[in-house]
Amino acid sequence: MCDIAVQTSSQDDTFENRLIQALNQSGMMLLISIGHRTGLLSALAGTPPLTSQALAERSGLNERYVREWLGGMVAGNVVETDPETATYWLPDERAELLTDTGPVNLAVYAQFIALLGSVEDDVVRCFREGGGVPYSRYPRFHEVMASDSGQTVLPALFDQILPLAPGLTERLDKGIRVLDCACGRGRALMAMAERFPASRFVGYDLSAEAIDWARRQTADARLTNLTFEVRDLSDFDVTAEPDAFDLVTTFDGIHDQARPSNLLKGIHRTLTAEGTYLVQDIHGSSHHHLDREHPLGAVLYAVSVSHCMTVSLAQGGDGLGTMWGRERALAYLQDAGFRDIQVHQLEHDIMNDYYVCRP
Repeated sequence: MCDIAVQTSSQDDTFENRLIQALNQSGMMLLISIGHRTGLLSALAGTPPLTSQALAERSGLNERYVREWLGGMVAGNVVETDPETATYWLPDERAELLTDTGPVNLAVYAQFIALLGSVEDDVVRCFREGGGVPYSRYPRFHEVMASDSGQTVLPALFDQILPLAPGLTERLDKGIRVLDCACGRGRALMAMAERFPASRFVGYDLSAEAIDWARRQTADARLTNLTFEVRDLSDFDVTAEPDAFDLVTTFDGIHDQARPSNLLKGIHRTLTAEGTYLVQDIHGSSHHHLDREHPLGAVLYAVSVSHCMTVSLAQGGDGLGTMWGRERALAYLQDAGFRDIQVHQLEHDIMNDYYVCRP
């Protein structure tokens, strides 16, 4: 690698230091992702100090790789070490943020760095030639998104998200028809189908892999009120069954669609007159300068360039991108025919807006 020298007298000293820190922290994110996927972080949580050999044996991994990973985690001030005993440990307060021992496992999100970096060559080609990168180039994306949803949507679904629409929980208890568009692996649908056995649930998604996974899980759980279908929703404005559902949901499912306007118009078409459309989508602005204060602005734009925008463009789509923003979202919803639109944010979720829409 080239030598990196910080010029302390430079007028750009603060920015230069930011870049150095970002480079270092990017390496830490890659190591955290590896630690999450290999189980090393979980193996360190709540244990007494371990040698690299003991940790390798506990995790069923190669000791040389474990030892080098530990070195990086110590350098990143994530893992602590005692050089006299050559042992390592993960402090409890850090373990709560990096494993399932706490309310939110931030190591889940570290996976996005490596996942999106793996398609950099494809994305660079698109910068030069146009077009997009197809879904097939992201074999783990639905898996990671399901883990993300498991921390943002599922814990808040019954106590915070569904109650955003007054009376909705009571209607689900009595029995209504529910559709989730762009459902991915369908974990939110499974949770609702189990909680509300009198209601009927359907999930649509373009990914056969995601739908196959959801069907297997549904069969194992014996959820007879839930079905899944592989479906391209780019023409949903004309193929949606009119007045078929009392509730339609999309969880982070609009902005990377090929034809988001057609999907929204189809959702409006398929809702009953008294129906509700509940939307979770990325919180942001449609104006770049207003995203400067967004706590996750840069990484969300990186996700957009390397996934959400480009997979839409790969289908000849609109390429809205992750950060299409609240202003544009409201315009799309109004153009689809929704007149009563309320926007909410939840305290636990800095990443998303929640829209409650009625025809």
